[in-house]
Amino acid sequence: MSTSFQAQTDGSEKKDELIRHEGEADQADDHSSVGASVRDMAARIPEQLSAIGRDISRTIERAISAKDDYMLAVKVSQDAQIKLGQLVQAGVFGTRAEAAAFLIDEGIKTQGPLFERVEQKLGEIERLRAELRGMVGEKKE
Repeated sequence: MSTSFQAQTDGSEKKDELIRHEGEADQADDHSSVGASVRDMAARIPEQLSAIGRDISRTIERAISAKDDYMLAVKVSQDAQIKLGQLVQAGVFGTRAEAAAFLIDEGIKTQGPLFERVEQKLGEIERLRAELRGMVGEKKE
């Protein structure tokens, strides 16, 4: 046996969820517009979050495609391969190679002081080589 239920209305229902008290009739329109504005903003949040995700993805793609590409074969651990695959699966990168290139660049940036020291030592090594070449050149003459 099926029955249909119809809510009874006595005309006291309000179009807006906001509760209004006596003496607030002048503010009724203000409350209604504020409530509508809040609902409009809340409705746009998923769209805005999606747009942020697209912007981040485009930024990463531009950063990867903007630089010179050099092929480099590297061995990685199984854990590293899994992590790279997760980045691809999540849609952050298109390939594991792109993910690896990004992480290598970020690692180099993070280790800036190390590379400054290496450059310094390479300069010293080059100076010593030049000194040795000069010494050998003097003995040949």
